[in-house]
Amino acid sequence: MRFNGLDLNLLVAFDALMTEPNLTAAARRINLSQPAMSAAVARLRTYFHDELFTMMGRKLVPTPRAEALAAPVREALSHIQLSIISPDGFKPAESNRRFKIILSDFMMTVFLRKVVDRVAQEAPAVSFDLLPPEEDPDQLLRRGEIDFLVCPELFMSRTHPKMPLFDESYVYVGCRMNKQLNKPITLERYLSTGQVAAKFGRTIRPSFDEWLLVEHDLKIRIEVAVPGFSLIPPLIMGTDRIATMPSRMFKHFENTMPLRKIQAPLPVFAFTEAVQWPALHNADPASIWLRSIFLQEASRIA
Repeated sequence: MRFNGLDLNLLVAFDALMTEPNLTAAARRINLSQPAMSAAVARLRTYFHDELFTMMGRKLVPTPRAEALAAPVREALSHIQLSIISPDGFKPAESNRRFKIILSDFMMTVFLRKVVDRVAQEAPAVSFDLLPPEEDPDQLLRRGEIDFLVCPELFMSRTHPKMPLFDESYVYVGCRMNKQLNKPITLERYLSTGQVAAKFGRTIRPSFDEWLLVEHDLKIRIEVAVPGFSLIPPLIMGTDRIATMPSRMFKHFENTMPLRKIQAPLPVFAFTEAVQWPALHNADPASIWLRSIFLQEASRIA
């Protein structure tokens, strides 16, 4: 099928190449042979009068022209998928939709498990891929490759719709058996005490509390960095280490682990957990349905 001289199938190949910067992986993604994908690249270059992709080792690196085309092509394909190919209406009880959601272990523990339980009752064939926090989720949102991002609102992009879920705050915690915590903690002692911190992303970005302390020109001593809040309690039990974690996560663990809150000489850090979705999915009935469940379950937590 051609539109103004462009074979529309080439757009599918182009989108695959922008998603998988490797010729073989991109071909496999859309069930093409490698020679057929190579031919598609040649035809794309001819039509757009641009190399579009250059080889750097085994990786295909998009040119500025390809980068400029990526968003409109993904938007066009998403609209076709959601508005034309997908059946009219959305019936949760009959749907087998699979939602991809990026979130921390904290939000999975205190919030999303309630959503998953609720969905299992209303739409038993609906399923989820729960993914760890990404370094740059904006790209995944822009391309519509994830359905939702759940994280503190202050980290969210301004270019995609979002809605708040509930307010949360951090608490300072230590082991209940740590006698060092029986006396008041000075700022100097707090900053010099070894800490366990949850850090996310492949490049291990600063933890949330560490990031906030930069505003006060303060730096904590992190002895152990972990990829999730749920790993903090085991690493402070029986030690002099302290940590900062969301208050609802502390409540989740305090009855089964010897944890205690501590009074640190610092302000309480508060934030709002929110959910964000691709602008491409704003009118998607399935996305709208799950958003309503998010809001209902969040109101129960709040």
